[in-house]
Amino acid sequence: MRKFPVAVCAATVLSLLLGACTGGDVSTAPPKPVANSGAIITYSETEPANALVPGNTTEVGGISILGALFRGLLEFDATTAAPRNAVAESITTSDSKVWTIKIKPNWKFQGGDSVTAKSFVDAWNYTAYSPNLMKSASYMAHIQGFDQVNNATPDGKQPGTLPPAKELSGLKIVDDHTFTVTLDAPFSQFYLRLGYAAFYPMPPSFFADRKAFEAHPVGNGPFEFVSYAKGKNLLVKRFDGFSGERKPQIGGIDYRFYADLDQAYADVLADKLDFLSFTPWRATQGNQIDKDLPPSRRTSYKYLGYQSIAFPMFDSRYASRQLRQAISMAIDRPALIQQIFNGGRVPADGLVPPNVQGYVPNQCGELCTYQPQKAKQLFDAVGFAGPITLTSNVDSGNREWVEVVCQSIERTLAHPCVFQPQTTLGEFRTALNNRSITAAYRTAWVAGFPSVENFLNPLFRTNGASNVGQYSNQRVDDLLTRADAAPSREQANSLYQEAERVVLQDMQTIPIWYQSATAAWSSRLHDVHPTLFRELDFYSVTVSK
Repeated sequence: MRKFPVAVCAATVLSLLLGACTGGDVSTAPPKPVANSGAIITYSETEPANALVPGNTTEVGGISILGALFRGLLEFDATTAAPRNAVAESITTSDSKVWTIKIKPNWKFQGGDSVTAKSFVDAWNYTAYSPNLMKSASYMAHIQGFDQVNNATPDGKQPGTLPPAKELSGLKIVDDHTFTVTLDAPFSQFYLRLGYAAFYPMPPSFFADRKAFEAHPVGNGPFEFVSYAKGKNLLVKRFDGFSGERKPQIGGIDYRFYADLDQAYADVLADKLDFLSFTPWRATQGNQIDKDLPPSRRTSYKYLGYQSIAFPMFDSRYASRQLRQAISMAIDRPALIQQIFNGGRVPADGLVPPNVQGYVPNQCGELCTYQPQKAKQLFDAVGFAGPITLTSNVDSGNREWVEVVCQSIERTLAHPCVFQPQTTLGEFRTALNNRSITAAYRTAWVAGFPSVENFLNPLFRTNGASNVGQYSNQRVDDLLTRADAAPSREQANSLYQEAERVVLQDMQTIPIWYQSATAAWSSRLHDVHPTLFRELDFYSVTVSK
């Protein structure tokens, strides 16, 4: 059996990440005050688009809060993203197809129920079963029997006929703390998936009354739910019965939902907000943040993701690949980055960030560079009618840069470009999921786990969990299937890279820049470490008395 103990997995994934550690200013900090272990910190986050159900959450705000409420089989190191066992005692396989998972005893949900093998198996079965309409159902697609429990249509709807089974045949409970997973084919990346939110365990209360659970979610993580005021905040407090090896040193988190990132930044400066994971564009203008905050209250860091503009493929106006390529080549990425971010971003040349093993430079070629003459020629040949429209939520600092993208497109193509703002991420995601958006839309991807596979399967496989634009290409699907089943990481990456090139030629998603940010925090926070997943490390942070 091939085992995945903590030390081996850490070494493996560290080799996948290139330059992945966070960075920032170096300074001599004053002596740290005595910590206040009961303090509630305030934290700016985008409001979750849906109720906090792990199998039905794919956007960054919901995933962030779920990470406080739940703990999965694995967790990822804050600064390296190396995996380590959390609820799992061991995860073993001899062939990457049949996996045996043993979980640690004595883990509890916040309501007092024990976390058992059944907690995982029931949760995964529920997520996979298509009549439940769970957004992360496709994460279970590699498990044997998925086609018998999920007959969703390509647009994610449930047809009138129910699937023939309700449970995945590949999931078997051995005893209270052991279960096995049989996949349709070998899939070496399955191990890393086990740390993602879609694979969290669920308590009996969820299956007894989902609506009641959604009003008051119960997890097994370091914090437990207290209250939620829509459009304002969500409060969690430390769960003192948490079974993890590391314990938070704060009393809780008050997630604040700001409609304006500038206001959030102003509140950090005034010590009215404790943590902001990324600062607005005005803070980067002329290095304004250097004047606003001392080095002890800010840091620049890279995380696993990118920003992009994508097209709704369910709208026939965007059916032309040449049109999409023309719009990409009409965007002057370096000028945008200099104007808005003072040069503090890296233009994207593909769909996989440089700090993930499997990244290949210049996968996009000239399609991701500013080519005004070629862009204009292609665009004129297509004959697009009406203005080009871009849309985005504006509650997380996107308005300014998307407007500059629109200006670049309009100037280069000599064709009107209009920006349509959406007030909140929740409103924006709902419109996307309902297919009521008929504009090219801003989108971003922050990896759920550190693998090149996570940048392709969820987004570009037909019916992928986060494929909201309804992109579909059989060649891409075939390449991803072959990559998933490849016997070595090198062979898998080669196939993933080929799939990436095909997706980029189709240009359904236009990469703009690789993700980096500057975090800022209040004067009372210490030991602040933003993670590679654009979150705060809740275990290390402390609050002065």
